[in-house]
Amino acid sequence: MRTASGLDGAFLSLETQAMPMHVGSLHLFETPPRYRKDFTAEVRRMIAGRLHLAPIFTRRMAAAPLNFANPVWIETEADLDFHIQRIDLPAPGTMAQLQDCVAELHSRLLDRARPLWMLYVFEGLKDRRKAYYVKIHHALLDGQAGAALAAALFDLSANPAPVAPRAKRPADPVPGALGLIANAIRHDAAQYIKLARNLPDIARALGGMAFGSAAESAPKSAGKLTDNIALGPRTPLNVTITGERGFAGLTLPLAEVKALAHACGATINDVALALCSGMLRRWLTRHGGLPKKTLMAAMPISLRAKGDTEMTTQATLSLVNLATNVADPLKRIAAIHAASGATKSVAGKAKSLIPTDFPTIGGPWLLGAAAELYGRTHIASLAPPFANVVISNVPGPPIPLYAAGLEMSDYWPVSIVTHGVGLNITMMSYNGTLGVGFTTARCAVEDAGELVADFRSAFAQIKKALVQRDAVSAPKKRKARSAA
Repeated sequence: MRTASGLDGAFLSLETQAMPMHVGSLHLFETPPRYRKDFTAEVRRMIAGRLHLAPIFTRRMAAAPLNFANPVWIETEADLDFHIQRIDLPAPGTMAQLQDCVAELHSRLLDRARPLWMLYVFEGLKDRRKAYYVKIHHALLDGQAGAALAAALFDLSANPAPVAPRAKRPADPVPGALGLIANAIRHDAAQYIKLARNLPDIARALGGMAFGSAAESAPKSAGKLTDNIALGPRTPLNVTITGERGFAGLTLPLAEVKALAHACGATINDVALALCSGMLRRWLTRHGGLPKKTLMAAMPISLRAKGDTEMTTQATLSLVNLATNVADPLKRIAAIHAASGATKSVAGKAKSLIPTDFPTIGGPWLLGAAAELYGRTHIASLAPPFANVVISNVPGPPIPLYAAGLEMSDYWPVSIVTHGVGLNITMMSYNGTLGVGFTTARCAVEDAGELVADFRSAFAQIKKALVQRDAVSAPKKRKARSAA
C-alpha cells in the first residue's frame, strides 16, 4: 500500500469534467506493403507480456474514507480487453479525422475504479499506417519518468528479444477504513518531520536567492528574473473552459531546428519558444488582436534526480517571457534566450526547496472545492492570467522505436489544459524529428489546425530572417577581409 504524494494527489483532487488531468501521446506506425496482421491483437499481446515493466498498468487507487486524505495505490489485475480498444476510422481516414477522434477521447475522464490508463488502436487511415493513442493520469506519470513505460510500449527493433516474464503476484486486498486512516496519519507525520528537518537548509537557500547569489551565478547573457515575474495580458486563450478538446500534431526536422539555434547563438529550447511566440502572434492577430503586453508561458521544470524512474510526478512550473511584443524574429529569439536563462539559473537553486510530497489530510476537500468554485464562478475569464499558455519541450529517443513489429514514424504529445489556460503546446524530439502537439480547449481555440499552419509560418519566418541577415553581413565580411 503506497500513498499518493501530495503533488500527485493534487492532480486527482483538481480533476473535474471540464479539466481531465491525464496526459497522452499519439503514435503513427509505418506498415509494410503486405502487412495483414491484426495490429490491435498484436499490441494487446505485446502489453500482456510486459505488464510487470511499468507499475501503472496494474496500479489502481483506493480512496480514503470520505476522501479526507490522498488515496493509496494498490496492486490489481488489468483487463486488457477494456484498457486496449480498437477504433476503425470512417472513410476516407484522414489525419484530421484521426486527430479529432483523439481530441474527443482525450476529453473523457479515466475510470478511477480501474488502473488509470487507456490505449486506443486506430485502423482505417488512408495511407495504410497504423496509429495508437495512449493516455495516463498525471497522478501516476510525468514526462521524465516515462522511461519505464516506454520499455513496455516500444522496442528498439522490429524483432526484439522476448521479455523475461515475472511471476504473477496476487492482487492487493482493498484496505479497510481504519487502515487507510492510519496510513494517512503516518504519511502526514513523516512529512511534518521531514519539513522540520529541512527548514534550516530552506532558510539558507532562500536567503541566498534573496540577496543575489542566484543572480551572481547566472550566465552573463541571462536576463533579469523580474522579466519573468508578471501577469500575462488577457487573450481569447485565457477563459473558463469546458470539457471539449481539440488536438493537432506537427512534425519538423530536428536538424533544421538545431541549425536555427546554432545560427542564432541560442538553444533548441529558445528556438522552440520563439516558434510558439511567432505562432501566437499570428493566431492572436486574427482572433481578438495581438496585445501590446508580452504573453507569458508556464514551463514545466523537472525536479527528478538522475536515475530516478519512480512513477510519480516530480516537476514544477516556471514563467518565461515570450517577447510577443517584439516583431523582429531574431530579436525575439535573443529576448527569449535572455529570459529563459534567468529562469534556469534560479530554478536550479530552487529545486531543493520545492516539495513534491507534503501533508495531505483535508487537502482533497480543499482542492476539490477550489476547483469546482473556480470553474463555476468563471474567475478565469475575468482575472489577469497567471500565464497565457503552457509550453513544454521534452527530449525524446534519438533512435527509431517499434511497437508490435512496426516502426514508429511520428510521436505527438497530448497534454492538459485548465481554466484560464486553454492551450498547451508540448514538444518531444524523436529519431531526428521534433513532434509538436497542440492540445486545446475548443471554447478557446475552435480549430487546432490553425495553430499548425501558424507554427509553420513562424518557422519559415525565422529561416527567412536568417537568410536576409547573412545576405547583409556577407559583403561587410568580404570588405573587412579585403581591408586586412
